[in-house]
Amino acid sequence: MKLLHYNMYNKLKYTFAVCLLLTSVIANAQVTIQSPYSKFGVGNIKGSLLPQYRAMGGISTAVYRPGFFNNINMQNPASYAGITATTLDIGLTGSRTELKNSSQTENSFNASLSHVAFAFPLSTKSALSFGILPYSQLGYDFKNTVKIGTTAANTKTVDYKYTGEGGLTKAYLGYGVQFGDHFRVGANVEYLFGNLSENRSTEYVNEPGAINSRMQSKNSIGGVGFSYGAQYDIRLDNKTSLVFGYSGSASSKLNSEKSQVVTQYFNDAEGNEDEAFDTLLLVQNAPTNLKLPLVHNFGISLQRDNKWLIGADYRMGKWSGLTIDNVNQGLQDTYGVSVGGQYTPDVTAINGYFKRVDYRLGFSYDKSYIQMSNQDVKQTAITLGLGLPLSTLSRGSFYKMNLTAELGKRGTVSNGLLQEKYINIHLGFTLNDSSWFRRFKFD
Repeated sequence: MKLLHYNMYNKLKYTFAVCLLLTSVIANAQVTIQSPYSKFGVGNIKGSLLPQYRAMGGISTAVYRPGFFNNINMQNPASYAGITATTLDIGLTGSRTELKNSSQTENSFNASLSHVAFAFPLSTKSALSFGILPYSQLGYDFKNTVKIGTTAANTKTVDYKYTGEGGLTKAYLGYGVQFGDHFRVGANVEYLFGNLSENRSTEYVNEPGAINSRMQSKNSIGGVGFSYGAQYDIRLDNKTSLVFGYSGSASSKLNSEKSQVVTQYFNDAEGNEDEAFDTLLLVQNAPTNLKLPLVHNFGISLQRDNKWLIGADYRMGKWSGLTIDNVNQGLQDTYGVSVGGQYTPDVTAINGYFKRVDYRLGFSYDKSYIQMSNQDVKQTAITLGLGLPLSTLSRGSFYKMNLTAELGKRGTVSNGLLQEKYINIHLGFTLNDSSWFRRFKFD
């Protein structure tokens, strides 16, 4: 009689419990980034990339199976078709950021859980994947001090203070299937949700009797989006292949509830804020929407099975069409390129641990959707990483730790602008288990 492996249910039970716990943590975590650039649009866009792909500059569109291990590439769901074992990937990230303008520098460090992703094969040529990860992050706190008045006698100093926190989280369910020997397609259904909270205060400096004001707004967002992809590979010989890929995200309109309040208050002689004495505007849970743009990704890769991989991606997004509360956000269309690769000396080596390690390197360049003082804000990064095999604890199970570092910068200090330098560290743990859904015979 054929029976399912007796451990399958326990593995599913514990894995789903861990996934649900981490999903709750990710979905409810407070964003702690400090980036004035996150004020624009829906915040800093994170991208659907696990550490092993970030280490190669972010190439993913034409990446099918970058090595011996099964990896979840949600950036192109067509790649799910290559998953041959139950795969679980959990990770965290930390970031050290230096903000600099022409007169001062500020440093910050933040860390959080980054993703939970799960995939398993449905047949020899198809697989299902689901998970949760950040879509965007919003976090800033800065002020702009100006002088107002027509003469020296009536000139006053005013602080415009800006704060924001929140972001969007993406939960996805995807399917990929292969047709014939070379062509694959796939799609993700995605649910985006979260809160975008922003405040703007106008305060008179050293003017205890002056009336200050604050506008607080909060968008609670939730809605369905779609992403999709295709890959086609050409076998150059029995171990080498050339892969072409495309992926994209549909333009989606998400539901939103907007709350807004405008208050007035005084500051005392020490500059401390008193309670608000008047409310000028109060709007609660007004229905509105957020419209996300159409995004395209194109990629090519050349791979020697279980040995090396090199590739390049080109991406473009119609972010000039982003609207929040039916108001165009004045953003720019984006484009970017990534190049990178991976090398594994000898995946079958018994002696010599470092021969089985994946060595990764990459570079990325992006023109962001932000323009300040008629100058495009651009971002560049060098990436490097390691895929470190871990000890196998049971037959049919394989473990790997993926460690990635991104060294990048965004913006410039010229023309009175702001430069952001960062070092992002990503850590992911990947489990492959081929025994979960295997059937065994017992006498």
